[in-house]
Amino acid sequence: MSKVMTNHNIILTPILLSCICLLLLTFLSVTSVEAQRDEGTVAGIWTFDDGTANDTSPQNLNGIVVGKPGSVNGIVGKALKFNGTSDGIKIPDSNRINTGGPFPNKTIAAFFNCDDVNKKQKQVIFEEGGRTRGLVVYVFDGKIYGGAWNRAEAINWQGAWISDDIKSKTWYHLTVVIRNGANKVEKDKLELWLDGKLVDTADGGQLFAHGDDNGIGFVNQNAVYHDNGGAGTNIDWFGGLIDEVVIYSSSFTKTDIEELVGALDVAPQDKFTTTWANLKAQRTQN
Repeated sequence: MSKVMTNHNIILTPILLSCICLLLLTFLSVTSVEAQRDEGTVAGIWTFDDGTANDTSPQNLNGIVVGKPGSVNGIVGKALKFNGTSDGIKIPDSNRINTGGPFPNKTIAAFFNCDDVNKKQKQVIFEEGGRTRGLVVYVFDGKIYGGAWNRAEAINWQGAWISDDIKSKTWYHLTVVIRNGANKVEKDKLELWLDGKLVDTADGGQLFAHGDDNGIGFVNQNAVYHDNGGAGTNIDWFGGLIDEVVIYSSSFTKTDIEELVGALDVAPQDKFTTTWANLKAQRTQN
């Protein structure tokens, strides 16, 4: 009997090892594919490294500077410093940002450093769309907010606003993601990431075309806040630094977001710069 069992084990061992190897290869393959964001969905990238609001992505969606934001040292390369009263950037309409769609997936990411997070006034980092459909990221009363809404079509999504606590004069990396939104409101479709960590989620869905104008550093034309404010043009200016604004019409994974956040750690600064340069090269090739 002992001899029979030994022979049986000898036969099973290679089979088990083969199965384990196959499972590992499958896992690694899935992980690798998941971590690949779709460069074909890039809508715009504003690094501010040359002191302008030029788009460094293949879309060439150059912004129009309002006021006189200053070019200063940023988290990686140069950033723009906004005065909180009259500095901003107008982003032209784009079928990859607002006039196309519908958008079941979206990613908005940026570094920011707010002079005073406790101001009793909204300070907008980015906004697109208007009162019926749109998306906004802003600072208010010690928090960073990300919000989105689609108050029309069958979805009739009245909006959701997610937030987390922040401090003045501190660098953060924010990412707002709409992930696999549908033409109905579903659980946990809107995500707020801060410094590479998922800090809040809310119910939501996809965005349809939203034609009001887009802006960085202020409300160019209409938004909706958690208190239903935001109507108007040339309002709610941001005071502080903004760097590396990224917009895609696809949803970044945790790995994608972590690649962008590396500059917040002093140690991997050189590694981050290299990684960011590689990402820029990939965009140029696509």
